[in-house]
Amino acid sequence: MRVTLSFEETSSNDLSVMVDALRASTSITAALNNFDEIIPCFSPENAFKINKKKKGVLAGERNGVKIKGFDLGNSPDSLENYEFSDDEFKRLILTTTNGTRVLEDIKSTTIIGSLINAKSVAKHALNLSKEHIDVVMAGRNGYFAIEDFLASGEILYWISKEIKDKNDFKISEYAQSAILARGDYDKIKEAFYNSYSGRRLSEIGCKNDVDYCTQKNITDNVAIYENGVLKLV
Repeated sequence: MRVTLSFEETSSNDLSVMVDALRASTSITAALNNFDEIIPCFSPENAFKINKKKKGVLAGERNGVKIKGFDLGNSPDSLENYEFSDDEFKRLILTTTNGTRVLEDIKSTTIIGSLINAKSVAKHALNLSKEHIDVVMAGRNGYFAIEDFLASGEILYWISKEIKDKNDFKISEYAQSAILARGDYDKIKEAFYNSYSGRRLSEIGCKNDVDYCTQKNITDNVAIYENGVLKLV
């Protein structure tokens, strides 16, 4: 079994774990407590078009801010606690700056990882993969994002703990470095808040979202991306 860490694009044809810790991965994971399915879209225009054919709740952001004409932004708490009207489908149509963009180009089986479900993601990754797990950091507009690196490290740590045959387990040095970096939880939280995205969210009044995203292993929810739709594994 090979386990690797990548940035933006996967190196696996087997199984990929997409990580956009602030906030898409966390929002998707939390939303599946409330919605039956999530359709990730790669532009607001695409989201509006899909909503005409398949009615749902429109959610998304660009640069952290809710998109004009959408029902919701990209807050995990708001998605988890959204109250449906009697005629609404429990379908979420979601577009984000980074997470959904990265999903568009991944061709392997893909699951969604974050700090809030890292341990459960590791278990499902090992059950679903045959030979190569690649944890893919979404980053921020093409740049490295420290929160994705640290959340990936948490997932990789649990993969290394769950693996049964240590002799058949090869983990890349890049992935090993992420595992080492995730050791101090207080420093992880500090890094989330001080990251570009963390500071940006605090500036626009979404500090509560950072609070939510820094929680570790609070849910067993894991989303799998199949046929253009995200559902619970």
